[in-house]
Amino acid sequence: MEKERKKFKLRFTIGNKILAGFLSLIVLFIINATVIFFTGNRIDTVVAMSSENIRPSKDAINELILSATRMKMLITNWVYLRGNDADKQALRDLRSFEYPELRDRVLKLMPQWESDSQRWQMDTVFMKFDVTMKSQEEIMTQLVTFDNYDDPSITFLAADVIENQVIPQTAEIIKRLNKIAAIQARVTAESDEQLTSSSKNLRNVTLILSAITVVLGLFSAFLMIRSITVPVNYLKSIVIKLGKGELVEDKNTKFNNDEIGEMASAMDNLVNGLKGTTLFAENIGKGSYATDFKPLSEHDVLGNALINMRDNLSRVADEDKKRNWATEGLAKFGEILRTNTNDLNKLTDEIILNLVKYLKANQGAIYIIDDEQSGEDPTMSMKACYAWDKKKFLNHKIHKGEGLAGQSWQEGDLIYLTEVPQNYIRITSGLGDANPTSVLIVPLKLNEQIFGVVEIASFGQFQDFEIEFVQKIAESIASTISSVKINARTQRLLEESQEMTEQMRAQEEEMRQNMEELQATQEEMTRGQSESEGTMRIINDALLVIEFDPEGNVIKANQNFLQTMGYKQEEIAGEHHRLFVTKDERGSEAYRNFWKDIGNGRTNKGEYKRITKRGEEVWLKASYAPIKDKSGNVIRVMKVATDITSLKKD
Repeated sequence: MEKERKKFKLRFTIGNKILAGFLSLIVLFIINATVIFFTGNRIDTVVAMSSENIRPSKDAINELILSATRMKMLITNWVYLRGNDADKQALRDLRSFEYPELRDRVLKLMPQWESDSQRWQMDTVFMKFDVTMKSQEEIMTQLVTFDNYDDPSITFLAADVIENQVIPQTAEIIKRLNKIAAIQARVTAESDEQLTSSSKNLRNVTLILSAITVVLGLFSAFLMIRSITVPVNYLKSIVIKLGKGELVEDKNTKFNNDEIGEMASAMDNLVNGLKGTTLFAENIGKGSYATDFKPLSEHDVLGNALINMRDNLSRVADEDKKRNWATEGLAKFGEILRTNTNDLNKLTDEIILNLVKYLKANQGAIYIIDDEQSGEDPTMSMKACYAWDKKKFLNHKIHKGEGLAGQSWQEGDLIYLTEVPQNYIRITSGLGDANPTSVLIVPLKLNEQIFGVVEIASFGQFQDFEIEFVQKIAESIASTISSVKINARTQRLLEESQEMTEQMRAQEEEMRQNMEELQATQEEMTRGQSESEGTMRIINDALLVIEFDPEGNVIKANQNFLQTMGYKQEEIAGEHHRLFVTKDERGSEAYRNFWKDIGNGRTNKGEYKRITKRGEEVWLKASYAPIKDKSGNVIRVMKVATDITSLKKD
């Protein structure tokens, strides 16, 4: 007896065998995962150090070399290219924004550098950068205006600073940065080599442990197959029959009280469940969605899927019914709207009559917004109703915001009541009256414009698809009402247009006479304009003419002026008048008063000494004449002059 108990205790079930195999695989997996974890942490550390410090440091050092080179180039251009404003702005941006930002990046990275000499050399580079930037600042403050560039002493000193300070200092900075970059490149190479070595180790360990796992898994699978194959072959034959669609049942075969026995019992339950499932599926195919069915369990995939299919088919059938109902309704009311576009009263009667019947409601009314009269608040009136006490509302107007209908008009949104007040409305018949269960009020809205309101009352409640249908119909009704009103307005305007045509015919003769007088006046003005244009051509051909705006900026000049002064039109357009005067005269008080008087509308005449493009002096006898607009404001200045240089030299 004790031997049998020991034998029972030592017996391995299928689950225990599978568990033992999986436990072996899990142990190997844990070992593999542990090795990968620690090796991966080491790789992560190297990668993090490389991505957060080593490579950013390398990139920052290279950017510093590039910044030093750019500073040297840009400050050189500052000295030798006076008009290169783009390079000047680039130098300011580099000094004010790019270099400080780059320096902050390097300072944040430096504490993690392994080499003290590398940090010391970088501190030296920053000090030399500060010295170089002070030299640049000296040049930038000296060479600001064109007058500074015209001063030989300033430009000579600036060029000397470039040659003897900026260029040598920049070369020293770049030299030191190259040394630092070489150190950083060596550190980067060491980091990459360490990362490669760790990756190889991880790969080798992973391959070895994976091979062991595969071998152990194959051995465990071989043992489990031998202990399971014989009893499972019998169940296999049954499953094959089930796979062919045969529902078999065999209760004579006995199995041990183990997993195989449990599988046989489960097979019997499956066969019985498939019989019930087959019957249920046949009922669904016949359209009998009310058939009861109980799945084998909560996890019966097929049974639950069939129940979901039945529910989905039932819901789809219901949705199709609702969709067909809405489609038929839209077609029906579309026909009503198309055939009643001339008479608004007939249109509204047909709409409310058919809408109440189609919704199987009990009462309905439609309100149309009245045409606005000047000085009056907008109102709407009941245009048609169904089963409504119309006499009570005869000539009754509703203002915006008044009652529920007025509130729907004001808000432009539907109102749906399921708790209707007792005194709101009554549905009456020959046998009595009662309060409705629900009231639906929908605005007739098209493109955010309200044309009226439709109100429907019913003993039952409106479904969501019915409310949506009424909203769609309301938009079509609004569109048709808009067209009807436009047609009526067009007819009225046509009649008024015919009356105005008769009046315009009477005025046509008077206008013809006025046109003849205007034509004669126009011909006279044309002759005067031709004479003025001839005079201007003579002036342009004989004299020097140039135009300025009130501030003294050149607008345009004729060919005589350009030839005398040696300029082209595009060279002086937009330039100030001081371009033509001597350097001493530009900053004088008399010159400022000269343009101030012209800006105030005074004409200046006299003989003036001017400077050509070649730097030669010419004498002009000129008149500066301000030209004013209708308000008396000076809009431009015309200068007319003759060249008297030869007379002055004589």
